[in-house]
Amino acid sequence: MSSLEEPLSLENFPSLSVVGRLQRVTSDACRPRVDEAELDNCMAECRQCSSSNSCQDFDMYAWRRQKRDMLFSDTINLRRTCFCRDRGVMDNACHSWYSQDRGYCSSCNHMEIRDIAHKFFRGLPRFVKIVEVGPRDGLQNEKSTVPTMVKVELIQRLAVTGLSVVEATSFVSPKWVPQLADAKDVMKAIRNTQGARFPVLTPNLKGFNAAVAAGAKEVAIFASASEAFSMSNINCSIKDSLARYQEVVFAAKKLGMPIRGYVSCVVGCPVEGAVPPSKVAFVAKELYDMGCYEISLGDTIGVGTPGTVIPMLEAVMSVVPREKIAVHFHDTYGQSLANILISLQMGISAVDSSVAGLGGCPYAKGASGNVATEDVLYMLNGLGIKTNVDLNKLMAAGDFICKHLGRQSGSKTVIALSKITPDASKI
Repeated sequence: MSSLEEPLSLENFPSLSVVGRLQRVTSDACRPRVDEAELDNCMAECRQCSSSNSCQDFDMYAWRRQKRDMLFSDTINLRRTCFCRDRGVMDNACHSWYSQDRGYCSSCNHMEIRDIAHKFFRGLPRFVKIVEVGPRDGLQNEKSTVPTMVKVELIQRLAVTGLSVVEATSFVSPKWVPQLADAKDVMKAIRNTQGARFPVLTPNLKGFNAAVAAGAKEVAIFASASEAFSMSNINCSIKDSLARYQEVVFAAKKLGMPIRGYVSCVVGCPVEGAVPPSKVAFVAKELYDMGCYEISLGDTIGVGTPGTVIPMLEAVMSVVPREKIAVHFHDTYGQSLANILISLQMGISAVDSSVAGLGGCPYAKGASGNVATEDVLYMLNGLGIKTNVDLNKLMAAGDFICKHLGRQSGSKTVIALSKITPDASKI
């Protein structure tokens, strides 16, 4: 009998133990309805596929009937899917990965999923605010300029998805970021758009005044935790940049405008390399003390892993309340979702992301796109965490901009769902 077909005992049940535990905590209504005879037939078929001629009876493992029912049925079903290719028994299993038509089953209770997740992931928030940065951080790195009305339609499409915050544009010098030279026109076009807030990035007082004149109701400022990156990005030191932002914050407070703060290069810098958590905490505290209602911590070049994100967040949370912190991960090394998950476990409940994974940084060599909003939403849905965002509408917005840019979405969720099911609402 091959190792793949050998029955797993309780002692060597590592990879599928979670499945067993999930079945124990789910309701009867969400368990597979499996007929014992069909299971025996299935195992017989699987044994016939074995390269070994000796098949030992399961009873020799001295499993109790109840334990076999609870722990082994899911194992058999998974193995039957792999070896026997007969899916009929699993048609009614609402926590199986796929139903027979390869769609996702939606009959499991949302709260039940959340309760299960909490048995394995402690401290997860009940609600996560997603800050969509695609129209600004996503499009600023495009080689060709996106027409103003395409940007406007993208923002309007995002505004009806349920997203509460859509970062619209940036009032920076067209000399440095020509892709956003139409910031004034974009803000004028979305002035009456409802459904979300539309903050804009303002690097200095001049940019702030231009944003106010264009009708902006909320602004964001940004500083780097890396001295070298600060010089290359905004042409001044960290100290000088913070002095600039004092002026912007003062002006915004006079108008009663909320200000969001960004810290870039919170894990690594394309010039300096690793960035100490203490530097990140210093800049974050400075921005918070100025009056920023939220501090977004950005892994600009996407080099972070849970091992480096944890000490960074611990340092920042020692000086800034965790409910005032957001995370902003780029997916250069495919670590964004892992980093977001560990951030959620540490109490963070605000996540920046970009539709279709658009983005990068024109001043950070090697920085790939932001984590895709669709992928973040898919993971949060799977954890039973509410966002109030409609995945179908979000995917439609991503499809719109990707068609204009002439390339495939950077979202793995979108790519997978396009092959599996035309209706993402079944997730």
